[in-house]
Amino acid sequence: MTTKGVASTEDWKALADKEVKGKNLTWHTPEGIEVKPLYTAEDVADIDPGLPGFAPFTRGVRASMYAGRPWTIRQYAGFSTAEASNAFYRRNLAAGQKGLSVAFDLATHRGYDSDHPRVTGDVGKAGVAIDSVEDMKILFDGIPLDKMSVSMTMNGAVIPVLAFFIVAGEEQGVDKSLLDGTIQNDILKEFMVRNTYIYPPEPSMRIISDIFAYTSANMPKFNSISISGYHMQEAGATQVQELAFTIADGMEYVKYGVASGLDIDKFAGRLSFFFAIGMNFFMEVSKLRAARVLWHRVMTKLGAQDERSKMLRTHCQTSGVSLTEQDPYNNVIRTTIEAMAAMLGGTQSLHTNALDEAIALPTDFSARIARNTQLVIQEETGMCNVVDPLGGSYYIESLTQELVDKAWEIIERVDAEGGMAKAVAAGWPKAMIEQAAAATAARIDRGEQVIVGVNKYRKAEEEPIDILDVDNHAVREAQIARIKRVKASRDEAACQAALFALQDGARGGDNLLALAVEAARARATLGEISAAMEAGFGRYATKPTPVQGIYGGAYQDDVVWERLKDGVTATERRLGRKPRMLVAKMGQDGHDRGANLVSSAFGDLGFDVVPGPLFQTPQEAAALAIESDVDVVGASSLAAGHKTLIPELIRELQAAGRADIKVIAGGVIPAQDYEFLREAGVQAIFGPGTNLVKAAEEVLRLLGHNMPPVEEAAE
Repeated sequence: MTTKGVASTEDWKALADKEVKGKNLTWHTPEGIEVKPLYTAEDVADIDPGLPGFAPFTRGVRASMYAGRPWTIRQYAGFSTAEASNAFYRRNLAAGQKGLSVAFDLATHRGYDSDHPRVTGDVGKAGVAIDSVEDMKILFDGIPLDKMSVSMTMNGAVIPVLAFFIVAGEEQGVDKSLLDGTIQNDILKEFMVRNTYIYPPEPSMRIISDIFAYTSANMPKFNSISISGYHMQEAGATQVQELAFTIADGMEYVKYGVASGLDIDKFAGRLSFFFAIGMNFFMEVSKLRAARVLWHRVMTKLGAQDERSKMLRTHCQTSGVSLTEQDPYNNVIRTTIEAMAAMLGGTQSLHTNALDEAIALPTDFSARIARNTQLVIQEETGMCNVVDPLGGSYYIESLTQELVDKAWEIIERVDAEGGMAKAVAAGWPKAMIEQAAAATAARIDRGEQVIVGVNKYRKAEEEPIDILDVDNHAVREAQIARIKRVKASRDEAACQAALFALQDGARGGDNLLALAVEAARARATLGEISAAMEAGFGRYATKPTPVQGIYGGAYQDDVVWERLKDGVTATERRLGRKPRMLVAKMGQDGHDRGANLVSSAFGDLGFDVVPGPLFQTPQEAAALAIESDVDVVGASSLAAGHKTLIPELIRELQAAGRADIKVIAGGVIPAQDYEFLREAGVQAIFGPGTNLVKAAEEVLRLLGHNMPPVEEAAE
C-alpha cells in the first residue's frame, strides 16, 4: 500500500516479484548471512554508528580520516638478497610508496640460516634472506630508519629479526626509541593456518610478552604486534571466522601481557591489526567497521581505561587467493575493487597485490601497477574528501551489525572455553577454517561461485606473461659466503657468551629480546639465536588432519563424481587395495590450504591418502612414500621451491629403486616451468585454479584406469 504517494516496501516487493517472475533474490553468503535484495530505514532503526573518531569507532579511528591524511601506501616486498630487495625498495619509494613492508624468505621465517641443509630450495625464493645484522644493514642502506615506517611480517623467528632491526638502527645512528613501524609477532595465527612457527605454543606466547615488555619500555613509536586475520582468509576462512578469530587472538595477547605484569594501557595502544580484503565488496567494508566495534567492546571488558587502547588500527592487504593464473590481467580489476573496499572500510595502511602474484613474485612492471592503483584512488577519484562516505547506508550499517553479532557468538565460545590458546590447542578453529575452505573449493569447481576467466568466460588459450625468477642456487651461495665472513670476523668468545646467556634466558625468566639484541651486536646469526632458544623450548611440529565429507558432500548425486568413484573402485580391484597417494609438503612453506584440499577431495573419492607432515626434505618425503607403499606422490608447492625440491624427490625415489612411484605437482607453479618439471620426471602438473575433479580424473588415468574425460561423462 502507498501513503501520500510514497511507495512502501510491499509495493517494491510486488513490483520486483513481477520483474523477476517470483525468483527468490535473497542471497545466503558463505558466512551464513542472509542478504536481502533491498534494505530500508527499517533495517537500521536501532543502529547508531556514531561519528568518526569517537567510540566505538565504527566510522573510523580519526575524526578527519582521509580528508586529513590518506592511508599509508605500504607495499609488501622482499626477494633474493638484501642488496636486490634494497634496490627494489628504493625504486618504489622514489615512485610514491610511503612505507616499507618486508617479506622474509621461508628459511628466515623458520629460524634457519641459509647454509642449513633443510632450506636448500627456500633461500631467497619467497622473500629476502636475512642471516645476520649485516644483511639487515644492507636491506636498509640509504633508507633512514628514523624517518621511515617499517613493517616486518615475522612470527617464528621474531626475536632475532627484531633484534637485527634494532641493532641495524643503532649502527645507522638511530636510537631504538625513534624506530617506527610494526612487527607481526602473531603466533596464534601461525598455529591455526600459516604454520611458520618454530617453538611450542606456551614459549611462543612468552616470546610475545617479552616483546611487549621490551618495546613498551624502549620503543614508544613501534607497534609490538600486528594481529593478523589475513592468513586466515587466505587459508579459506569466511569473513565472520576471520573477524572473530582475529579479535579473539587479540584478547589472548592482551591477557598474556597483563598476566606478565604489564599495565594494559601502557602497551595496548601499540597493538595493530591486519586483515585480508577479498572480493565480497560490501562484506569487506562492513568487516573493518565491525572489527572496530568488537575491539572496543573487548578492551572495555578487559579493563582498558584509555580510549586509545580500545581503538582498532589496521593494515590491510588485497587478497592473494582471489588472484588467478588464468587471464591474469583480470587481477588488476580484482585488486582495484579490493583496494576500494579497504579504503571505504577505513584502513590505516594498505598493500595492493600485483597481477602476477598468483604464480610468482611481482616484477617491477606489475608492482608499479599495484602501487599506482592506490595512488589513483588517492589522487584522482575524490574518495578521500569525505569521511566514511558509506556511513548511513542501510545495507552497510545492517551488515556491520550482522557481522558484529555473528563474530561475537564465536568470540564468546572461545572465551567460555578458556581463551584462544586453548581453542588453538583443541584444534577446532583450524578445523572450522578447513571446512569452509573445502566448501568454497567445491562451489568453485562446480561453477556455483564464478571466477571470471577460470570457471566462466575462460580464454581458449592463455598467453604467457613475464615473471620474476630468482636463482635460488646463486642466492644461497652468496648468503653462505657472507655467513662465513661474519663468523670469521666476529669475537667468537663474546658471541658464544651471548648465545649461552640467551639459552639460559629461555630456560629462566630474563627478557629474550634484550638478550637477543646483545647476541646480535656480537654478530650471532639468526640460526644461532633461534637454536639457542630451541635448546630451551624445543621445536614444534604437527601432522595435517584433512577434513572429510565437505568437498564430496557437495557432489552428492553428481554423475561425474559417481563415475570417478567407480574408477577408484575399479582401480582398487586391480591393485588389490585402494589407490594410495602421499600429499607431500617439502621445504619450509607452511601454507597448507592446497595440500589439505587435495587430501580432502581425493579422500572423499575413496583414495587412501597419506597426508605428509609439513617441512619435509625430499629425502624424507621419498622415504615416507616408500614406507607407505604409495602409488603416487602429489608434491604441493607454493613458495617457488619446486625447481629444486621436486627433481630431488624424483632422484631419491629412483635411487631407492622405486621409479614406479609416480610424481605429480600442484600449486603455484608458473607455466614457464612446466617443461623443466616434465623433463625431470613429473607426470602431471596442476597449476592455480585447477578443478580437483578433473585432477582426480587425470590421476586415475596415470594409475591405468581408462575413463571418458570429465566433459564427456557429464554429457
